[in-house]
Amino acid sequence: MARIKIGLSLKSLGVPFRRALLEAQKLGVSGVELDAAGDFAPKTLSQTGRRELGHLLRSHNLELAALGCLLRRGLDVAENQQQRIDHIREVLSLSYDLGPRLVVVHAGKIPEKEDDARAPFMKEGLTALGQHGDRVGALLALETGLESGAVLKQYLDRFDCGSLGASFNPGNLLINGHNPMESARALGTRLVYAHATDARQASAGKSLVPLGRGDIDWLEMLATLEEIGYHGWLIVDREAGLYALPEAAAGVKFLRRLIGA
Repeated sequence: MARIKIGLSLKSLGVPFRRALLEAQKLGVSGVELDAAGDFAPKTLSQTGRRELGHLLRSHNLELAALGCLLRRGLDVAENQQQRIDHIREVLSLSYDLGPRLVVVHAGKIPEKEDDARAPFMKEGLTALGQHGDRVGALLALETGLESGAVLKQYLDRFDCGSLGASFNPGNLLINGHNPMESARALGTRLVYAHATDARQASAGKSLVPLGRGDIDWLEMLATLEEIGYHGWLIVDREAGLYALPEAAAGVKFLRRLIGA
């Protein structure tokens, strides 16, 4: 378990970028996830800016774990599909330039039936992106949650490319009625990245909660990740809010205590 690297999603802190880096450094995480948007969008970030970002991260003793790619709609939607594909291509290329060579995206719900009207759009989009990832040397990781790990794995196996994987999000899986441990085992080597999220299943409904305060048994979760041979990132991720910083700090300490790092 010691080979797991603890990181932090900067957007979850809800503070300006430079302060977020400072807070991440104070927490002692190994790396950060950054959204490729605003000042860090591919079209905005110049070559000089890319070099400066690398220097800034190193000055805080941080790696860039992954780039998040924000979409208004999933890859299963026809409207403006080509613009989304082109944007993700650019983010994949940016991730190669910046080092992590990994992009996390919410692609939309996987069509489970061939006659699903959304199926051709998802297939076309992921085929194009998988081929681009193979060319530039970057991975596209689809965030889990809307379907089980088994369904996502079976779907990804249809593509003849090595650049498509899964970004494991146990909290999202739980609130959508899926078993996180079973999903991790089903994904196996397709699991290329992971968020450390938690959720609670209460009679009033299901909701994401701060790490360690939900219904996920994280000792079992870590043992399951070890079982499948996952030794990558675990990114503490939480919706930004009034208590974002103390919740992030508590989440990092919780993981470090369990991992022994």
